Amino acid sequence: MTASNDFDRDVDQPKLFSARLTPHRSLNRTGFLVLMAFLCAVSFVAGVAFLLMGAWPVFGFFGLDVLVIYWAFRVNFRSANASEEITVTPSELRVRRVSHRGHVVEWVLNPLWVRLDQTGDPEFGIERLYLVSRGRRVSVGHFLGPDEKASFAKALLAALQSAKRGITYNPVTQP
Repeated sequence: MTASNDFDRDVDQPKLFSARLTPHRSLNRTGFLVLMAFLCAVSFVAGVAFLLMGAWPVFGFFGLDVLVIYWAFRVNFRSANASEEITVTPSELRVRRVSHRGHVVEWVLNPLWVRLDQTGDPEFGIERLYLVSRGRRVSVGHFLGPDEKASFAKALLAALQSAKRGITYNPVTQP
């Protein structure tokens, strides 16, 4: 803020909340390599058994199965590159979504006008989280689980309430 109460965007504002959300993958690279080695070994042994029995086309189908499983895991790992970054400052709420292909979509909302809507089921928990402001509705955290969504919603609501209270002046500063 300047003396004339104009907003100065060059001044860094404190971050009230910052989160980077990424899809969960339970299988890391080492686990993937071990699984693929195991599948290759089992398919090769089973294929050789069928080859020795005279059913030679089955050997090729076992190899094809391994290739399809490899392709499915690669697609799954590629989709894990998606992310969402949510940042709340006293003057803006910024949602930056990066798709698995690298496409970036960004929304900038005023935290004073934002409300957090949630839809869910009593048994399952929170299914969807939405940021709603001036007729715009932005879905956030769609790849989180119900418990993670509840925790995320609680932290985001606290940050939005803090933004609505405004920046508090603290004359005692620590170096």
